[in-house]
Amino acid sequence: MKLTRRHVLKAAGVSLALPILDATAPVRAAAPAMVPRRMVMICTPLGIHPPNLFPEKAGKDYALTPYLETLKDLRNDFSVISGLSHVGVDSGHDSMFSYLTAAQHPERRAGFRNSISIDQFAAERIGDQTRFPSLALAGEGFSLSWTRSGALVPSDPWPASTFAKLFIDGKKDDVQAQVQRLRDGQSVLDTVGDQAKKVAGAVGPGDREKLDEYFTSVRELEKRLAKAEEWSKKPKPKVDAKQPQNIMNAADVLGRTRLLFDLTHLALQTDSTRLVTILLGGASQVPPIPGVSFDHHNLSHHGLDPDKLKQLAIVETETFKLLANMLTKLKESKEDGATVLDRTMVMYGSNMSSGNSHSCKNLPIVLAGGGFKHGQHLAFDAKSGPPLANLYVSMLQRLGLEVDKFGTSNGALTGLETAG
Repeated sequence: MKLTRRHVLKAAGVSLALPILDATAPVRAAAPAMVPRRMVMICTPLGIHPPNLFPEKAGKDYALTPYLETLKDLRNDFSVISGLSHVGVDSGHDSMFSYLTAAQHPERRAGFRNSISIDQFAAERIGDQTRFPSLALAGEGFSLSWTRSGALVPSDPWPASTFAKLFIDGKKDDVQAQVQRLRDGQSVLDTVGDQAKKVAGAVGPGDREKLDEYFTSVRELEKRLAKAEEWSKKPKPKVDAKQPQNIMNAADVLGRTRLLFDLTHLALQTDSTRLVTILLGGASQVPPIPGVSFDHHNLSHHGLDPDKLKQLAIVETETFKLLANMLTKLKESKEDGATVLDRTMVMYGSNMSSGNSHSCKNLPIVLAGGGFKHGQHLAFDAKSGPPLANLYVSMLQRLGLEVDKFGTSNGALTGLETAG
């Protein structure tokens, strides 16, 4: 049987394109974890003013900085981490593309191809344990999430439609149509089974092994489709909350952030998903906040102007207050004798140390919850600290995944230990 570089199996109107045989093998799913573990990744894309965040002293006995003062009631539930950076990611706003992927040189637009983000990496393994494998939320129309092929995962910037997707059951006909769409995507290999066997018999041992891996990945996809069909037949959880009203004013960054954080709490509390990414927005218009007369982008590029620094502190402090509110809600939500926060890692940070410097070194990172030993300033060298991807390895391991590498990591993050 003669094979082309990109052979296609066809039968009964179904087409299945084979992979390029020297491609990397698909990743297999891990066994479900006994205890539900969750992860929320939040990015404020214009940096965080470092002096207002990072304590001067490392360890547990640090003095609270202005931004950490908003989290004082949660002091033992979070760690502030300084000195992390993304290896091979130069300064600039394009570093946002690599925030959760650790792909190198996103600033070189020509030829840049992104890699999979940490949430989608985890969703491949544990995403079938919940109705929604992951949620990509955004204050404006973008996303932090990327597929294995480097494609952007679309976000839904409208909280009302996200709420409906999470908690409002569709009409019976709509549900049946969804089930049929899922069924149409199943049993592809059964349909082209005879041709698949012929292809496997026409290649050498090395390519045969790659084909076996590829067919296994298709089977796993079919299992995920079957799981999705099961979820489509189950009623959605009921919550004691009304469908939110969308905030049409893009300048109202705090209002939009509050809605996204509230949705995240509800999604995690109901175990509708265990993986959430949030890209905050509202950068180009003056927010309706007393004492603020510049847009966030302008304030973040302050040039050390005292008035802009004062206003920037107002905006960033208010955002930290919203973060504190969400963390408190997660801590107050109980689950099997634990709190949802105990089982949920929440990382809040930025792809740049500050908008003023555009630097991707000494990134501002706050990690809360997840069952880690917190209450510390985990300080690394600001110029030569470990990769941010090391933290991602630790977080993936906390999700129950057997990984020791992600992106540019060189191991798990030292100093970050799980609680007993």
